[in-house]
Amino acid sequence: MKRRAVLTGLLALAACGSPPRLEGDESQRMADLARDILALGEGVDREEAARAARVTFNYTRQLVVEYGITDPPLIHNTKVNMGLRPRGLCYHWAEDIEARLKQEGFLTLDLHRAIAPATALRIEHSTAVISRKGDSLYDGLVLDPWRTGGVVYWAPVRADTRYAWRPREEVLEKRRQELAAAP
Repeated sequence: MKRRAVLTGLLALAACGSPPRLEGDESQRMADLARDILALGEGVDREEAARAARVTFNYTRQLVVEYGITDPPLIHNTKVNMGLRPRGLCYHWAEDIEARLKQEGFLTLDLHRAIAPATALRIEHSTAVISRKGDSLYDGLVLDPWRTGGVVYWAPVRADTRYAWRPREEVLEKRRQELAAAP
């Protein structure tokens, strides 16, 4: 009964909010992402930046279909957790986008995974990050189509104040330590 009340509350909350409307047509937004990837710093190859943007947009479109995205993120999460959809939780997006971009074999770009630990107001959230080769994830761009229901969202990690991003392994190690210390 308690689980049903929680799910009903989440559905009601999610129904109130829809993904933000992102300005510009997709080709312009793809060019903007390529520009922002190129701006990560000296040494980023123009063609690799354009290819990373193109792959991010094209693969996001493909994942929307594969995941069966028809709702805002929290409603879709509920459907995944109830077994009504195969994938589409934030970590699925991060995992799949990172894996697809890694297939490109970039020489001037690195890929990272980040997690924003849960807070009193937010559940844990995962994302993929792209940076200039050799830079840390904090110097990169968040690639997060989950938060906008399947529309590519990106921002510099340090400017994305909605989440307190940390390296994935750091968060997972802390979780392992907490579990080991629990009675």
